[in-house]
Amino acid sequence: MRALVFEEFGGPLTVRSVPEPSPAPDGVVVQVGASGICRSDWHGWSGHDPDVVLPHVPGHELAGTVAAVGERVRNWSVGDRVTVPFVCACGRCGPCRDGDGQVCLAQTQPGFTHWGSLAELVALDAADVNLVALPAALPFSTAASLGCRFATAFRAVTGVGRVRPGEWVAVHGCGGVGLSAVQVAVAAEARVVAVDVTPGALELAAACGAEHVVDGSSTDVPAAVAELTGGGAHVSLDALGSAPTCQNSIRSLRRRGRHVQVGLLPPAVGRPVVPMDLVIAGELAVLGSHGMAAADYPAMLSLIAAGRLRPELLVTRELGLDDAGAALIAVGRESGIAVVTSF
Repeated sequence: MRALVFEEFGGPLTVRSVPEPSPAPDGVVVQVGASGICRSDWHGWSGHDPDVVLPHVPGHELAGTVAAVGERVRNWSVGDRVTVPFVCACGRCGPCRDGDGQVCLAQTQPGFTHWGSLAELVALDAADVNLVALPAALPFSTAASLGCRFATAFRAVTGVGRVRPGEWVAVHGCGGVGLSAVQVAVAAEARVVAVDVTPGALELAAACGAEHVVDGSSTDVPAAVAELTGGGAHVSLDALGSAPTCQNSIRSLRRRGRHVQVGLLPPAVGRPVVPMDLVIAGELAVLGSHGMAAADYPAMLSLIAAGRLRPELLVTRELGLDDAGAALIAVGRESGIAVVTSF
């Protein structure tokens, strides 16, 4: 099969022929119909993820059609249209038994723990636990964005941040996760302040319903958020993952506000100095959010079907696999979500 491959961290990304995967006894192989290009892929290519073993095929946001089924799979058949969370849960450990597959102790992640979906075919583990059926009307290009960025934002806003109608939400970083968070917060009837350093990203945030946008490159962000919200955000999300955005997010909160860390913060990007004096004095909550389990997808899909969430508006570019390497290297420099749709 054709796949995007790198053989050294930060090295060339080339499309070449590699062996096709086979399904594990409890897994499937999916023929990829679309695969998003995410900042997490950039982290893996850069060497920030200890699970990545070289040579490697990246890609973890995917949708497609089941092409082969393992002997122990009961709920899926060849030809089924599916997507999958980027965290594939085992279904057996303590967190999985508690319904928290997104923090599974034995999780696998396509594009990190094994070869991913920037390829014609991808193997997925524990299919009966992890696969999500796709409505026939939902295009693969839209569905691919759900597996990481949109689903992650959905749970971060609704499940972890527990945003309520009328609350102020600040979103720091308006890439794929941040724009998704803006959409989800607006659908939850919150009021949103979006922060980014790129005019195009701020334009998209406003189009997604942000009430205010803030240029983080030229503004005291916490002061601006406090002024616009009358005292600070009730919920603030770092959707980028950097020391400045993490600190700004916490400092943008009002008393008893909730900070949700969504963007990855591997050591290589620098450790943020968390202002614990403000956390204590303001009784702030500092929370982490890591994807969303397959069992939690129906609520999100129902809002998409009802037209209250429009993930397709965030897909700004469809690419061929031959262009995926350049897009991965440049991820974050262009607004919106890039999705590979031809292989």
